[in-house]
Amino acid sequence: MQPNQYSDFEIIDKISGGEIKLYEVLIRRYNGLLYKIARSYGYQHDDAQDLMQEVYISAFYNLSKFEKRASFKTWITRIMVNECFQKKQKLSFKKEIKVPMKESENTNPMFHQAHNSEKMLVNKELGHVLENALHKIPEEYRIVFTLRELNGLSTAETMEALNLSESNVKVRLNRVKKMLRAEIEKMYSPTDIFEFNLIYCDRMVDRVMTEIEKRNNLIPANEKL
Repeated sequence: MQPNQYSDFEIIDKISGGEIKLYEVLIRRYNGLLYKIARSYGYQHDDAQDLMQEVYISAFYNLSKFEKRASFKTWITRIMVNECFQKKQKLSFKKEIKVPMKESENTNPMFHQAHNSEKMLVNKELGHVLENALHKIPEEYRIVFTLRELNGLSTAETMEALNLSESNVKVRLNRVKKMLRAEIEKMYSPTDIFEFNLIYCDRMVDRVMTEIEKRNNLIPANEKL
């Protein structure tokens, strides 16, 4: 079996058994997720990468605390959300102005896959439009949209990652769609938005694995993971 065919739990078990290089599989698997979360909090590309590196390294050295009660995806999402929030609090970023919106019962999926060349060309520009529009929306709504629509987390996973009730997740997602529909059209794919391209994925793997190797060389053998 190829390494990328292992489940997250299998990879974590193998890492705990000494196959540290397999951590690269988890990094590649969740680069897009963590990047989109950081961007949804307003961090620029370079800052988002720095946050991702910190979270991956922190997660690596805390794998022994991962009890597998939730998925690894939910666990690392929670770490990333907390890291983004805490750093933002420390930097005392200016709070965004909340946009009052009326409740809506419309819960239809916002994204529709484009299948022709004309729409594909438009998608790139719409990606920029959506990114700009998202940053005008209050953070508590934006992060729900990012997890549910851009990263494909289920309602249950989003509830657990953000410590929200099911109704809160659904209401916030519904409101965010309402806000965004006023500014954008429904002709794009979520993969075009906040994209973490392959070249950056490779660099992130190198950054994290190099740092882990460096730190492991400084840690006594009996204290290593």
